[in-house]
Amino acid sequence: MKWILFTGRVALICNLCSVFTVIILFQQYIGNNQVVSSIIIVGYVLAMVFNPLWNLAVLLLLVFRRELYRALPKWLVIVNFIFLLLQLQYIIFLNDRTYH
Repeated sequence: MKWILFTGRVALICNLCSVFTVIILFQQYIGNNQVVSSIIIVGYVLAMVFNPLWNLAVLLLLVFRRELYRALPKWLVIVNFIFLLLQLQYIIFLNDRTYH
C-alpha cells in the first residue's frame, strides 16, 4: 500500500513541475539553466510517465481492491486526475494543426 501512496506523491511533484514547465516555456526566463532544465525534464518526461500509470493503478485498485483504494487520500486522487486531464489537453493542443 505504501508504494501507491509514494508514487502518487511523486506523480504530484512531477505534475507541479509540469505546470512550471509550461510557465517557463511561455515566458522568457533567464536564470539558472541547470534548475530550469531539470524542471523541464521532470515536467515533460516523468510527469507523462508517472501520472497516467498512477491513475491506471488507482483505477485498478478501485475496481479490484476497494479497501486499499479507501486508504488513499481522496485529494491526491482528484488532483492527479485533474492533472492528467490537463496533460491530455496540452498534448492535444500541441498536436492540433489549426493552431500551428
